[in-house]
Amino acid sequence: MKFELALTLLLFLLLFLKIDGRANNVSVIRITNVFLLLNLVLGFFGNEPTEIFGGMYRTSSLLAIEKSVLNLAVLLISFFSYDWLKNHKHLPEFFMLLVSSLMGFFFMLSSGNLLMFFLGLELSTIPLAALCNFDLEKKVSGEAAMKMIMSSAFSSAILLFGISLIYGSTGTLQFAQIPYMLTGSQMQLLGFVLIFSGFAFKLSVVPFHLWTADVYEGSPVAVTAYLSVVSKGAMAFVFITTLYAVFGAMAMTWYYMLAVSAAITITLGNIFALRQQNLKRFFAFSSIAQVGYLLIAISSATQIGVASVVYFILIYVFTNLAAFAIISVISSQTGKETLNDYKGLYASNPTLALVMSLALFSLAGVPPTAGFFGKLFLLTTGAQVGSWWLIIVAALNLMVSLYYYLRIVRVMFVDESSEPLPKLNLTSTAFAAVSLCVAGILILGFVSRTFDVIFQHAANL
Repeated sequence: MKFELALTLLLFLLLFLKIDGRANNVSVIRITNVFLLLNLVLGFFGNEPTEIFGGMYRTSSLLAIEKSVLNLAVLLISFFSYDWLKNHKHLPEFFMLLVSSLMGFFFMLSSGNLLMFFLGLELSTIPLAALCNFDLEKKVSGEAAMKMIMSSAFSSAILLFGISLIYGSTGTLQFAQIPYMLTGSQMQLLGFVLIFSGFAFKLSVVPFHLWTADVYEGSPVAVTAYLSVVSKGAMAFVFITTLYAVFGAMAMTWYYMLAVSAAITITLGNIFALRQQNLKRFFAFSSIAQVGYLLIAISSATQIGVASVVYFILIYVFTNLAAFAIISVISSQTGKETLNDYKGLYASNPTLALVMSLALFSLAGVPPTAGFFGKLFLLTTGAQVGSWWLIIVAALNLMVSLYYYLRIVRVMFVDESSEPLPKLNLTSTAFAAVSLCVAGILILGFVSRTFDVIFQHAANL
């Protein structure tokens, strides 16, 4: 439990700093970043498969990789949100909620029991709802928090109902024992459908996506980035474990559910992204479409499918956070977040425009960015199991997504504005975050060893 223990220590330290009241915001940010960096380094050592608490908590080398990816994402978010965080009067509370939510995701990943899984889910969700309301002076932020709470309550209730049906029909909550008790009865099928629906809410799979855009728009940029990358990535990791390790015997049933959901999610996500003017809403529907591509690989039920999902999410961390870093810098210094505000950005801030364009090209899957290789592996995985109709749907949607991503590039480089954005400065931490993201986008796809390592550990699901 090295990841969880490190975060627990950080939580107590933040609490003491808040009670003491003498540490300024800059010191709190630096202390938090140091702990997150140390936690990331811990992920490279001592990852032997183990179980404790009667199998309720387990770990493996693959889980260590997944936790390290999420920890890296939180560290990058902390870096590029420096301008906003350093002036916030409730900074310690922000990091306490953020770390608590991250710890909940870690417990979900390591859960070997449905009850442990649900406790981790609640630990990750409740602080996240509070974070959505962290722009305290904005009414839209409170609205986002309310919608987050309501949607989470409904999805958790549905998920818990499904868990109760599985427990009632199998007599066990242990992941290792449930597969041997599955008979395909109607109660078990209903339980699985309800659990699938709960995951679909958290992943924003159509038609369970209706909360996503409003919550993304109303939340602070740092929280929106966390929702888009960390929350989605963690739920995708847990979803794989649940499907493969617990409900593997129902593979033929959930294959069709995933395939149909993937096709609808990609298509509707792209269609709604075409109409968005607010950039946070735009990336909400973009993330919905990206989840659809993940479902294609997950539906394959293969080791390479697991590796492709983990690899894509690693790329997605660098790609999406590069875009959110630029949005965060502009929002914190000017308060502007709409597409029209970015007109002529290249003329006044060429560096910001180039980084945003690189991120958009990677999200669209344009070579030679890492996003191209990530989507290539996802679609190749689907092709290996014969999902040709799904690959065709995804390929057609890739052309649609290329249009709306390039629309933002055109606005930044071609369109002129009567009130262009002023010259903006990157802090050293924001510059570090942007530099790491750019390096990841440009290099990660060509370092074949990265995927090979993930594939080797994917067998330890």
